[in-house]
Amino acid sequence: MSLPKPIPPSRSVTPDRGWRRARVAPSLAEVYRSIPVSVGHWWRKILAFAGPGYLVAVGYMDPGNWATDLAGGSAFGYTLLSVILLSNLMAVLLQGLASKLGIVTGRDLAQACRDHYSPGANIALWLLCEIAIAACDLAEVIGAAIALNLLFGIPLTWGVVLTALDVLLVLFLQNKGFRLLEALVVALVATIGLCFLFEIIRSRPDLGGVASGFIPRAEVVRNRDMLYIAISILGATVMPHNLYLHSSIVQTRRYEETTAGRREAVRYAFVDSTIALTFALFINAAILIVSAAAFHSSGHTAVAEIQDAYKLLTPLVGAGASAVFAAALLASGLNSTLTGTLAGQIVMEGFLHIRLLPWVRRLITRGVAIVPAVVTAILYGESGTARLLVLSQVILSLQLSFAVFPLVRFTSERAKMGEFVNRGWLKFLAYAVALAIAALNAWLLVQSVHAWSR
Repeated sequence: MSLPKPIPPSRSVTPDRGWRRARVAPSLAEVYRSIPVSVGHWWRKILAFAGPGYLVAVGYMDPGNWATDLAGGSAFGYTLLSVILLSNLMAVLLQGLASKLGIVTGRDLAQACRDHYSPGANIALWLLCEIAIAACDLAEVIGAAIALNLLFGIPLTWGVVLTALDVLLVLFLQNKGFRLLEALVVALVATIGLCFLFEIIRSRPDLGGVASGFIPRAEVVRNRDMLYIAISILGATVMPHNLYLHSSIVQTRRYEETTAGRREAVRYAFVDSTIALTFALFINAAILIVSAAAFHSSGHTAVAEIQDAYKLLTPLVGAGASAVFAAALLASGLNSTLTGTLAGQIVMEGFLHIRLLPWVRRLITRGVAIVPAVVTAILYGESGTARLLVLSQVILSLQLSFAVFPLVRFTSERAKMGEFVNRGWLKFLAYAVALAIAALNAWLLVQSVHAWSR
């Protein structure tokens, strides 16, 4: 009786184990494994893997987050900084799982769902995800339109229409290579960061208050109004489409498809996303800090809309503060639209196996977002667009659990992940985060519906 042949190293962790389909076509095939991984010192590898995390991080600082951060800072000072920190830690965990799923299995989250669930369930998950992407795109459209209005006086209606031109930019960048797209995103993230560094310096916050704000307090749970804004921050921070996006774009790196190669790729992808999300933490915290220092300390405790913040910043903080604020908003809106294109393409290809030209896919998504934004801008003006911005975040929170639970389940199954399966403590923590997000977002939805019905 002969012994079984040993498994070759390249197949010791196989992406086909435990899945319904033996092989899958890569998502974003035009950039799949197009970026070589440098050999040598660890810092060279960090640079080689750097990029996908920043594309993901823009979703954590998009215009949809601004209203909640402004409201939290103006109403409660620095207290809710702890909520932003907690949200960011959740994001680090979930994005780490998303990148691991993509690297180990060779599937993005949409492809993994298509392999695992029934056709009916996949159609439902796809529709929910498309609604979430459209809602996110809606927030980006409105945010960019508001920024154009504040900076150049362009009416909101025309500003919304002008945002459709980003299709040409995305198409150009995709044709020039994925590294160029990553470089532009990093540059825009840096621009936003520098703008808010300027705002913090000019607003002169209480550093002691800022430090104490990062310490969790029971008051956040006991105070109903504070809890509502806290959950709004949580709901607006973790974006469902980012999980699909990250699990795909990590596969643009040409890492070795061996156990050691995947382990190294998982490690450096986690470093990349953690560093990038730290920048997102700084920017979200900076928005709240500036709001607390400029508005709460001066008695303006009801500033929740972007336009109101713009009008008050220069009188309260000093010359240039409003213009820099609007410039950061424009960079945020533009940045988010770039990654929205990729997420839409990944979801459609993964769930339905339908491939469209990127500019066609972008026009479809853009049209879904632009129509309600234009109608609202024409009929209701600034107040209407602000409400639509909040509504988009509630829609996002509804879909989030439908992305989080499959992600945690897949990465916790040894049949699918092999030796990369989540360890016991990580599995417990991941499910705890998933359940907490589901419960908090359900509470936010109930409170939002109650508030709108009055």
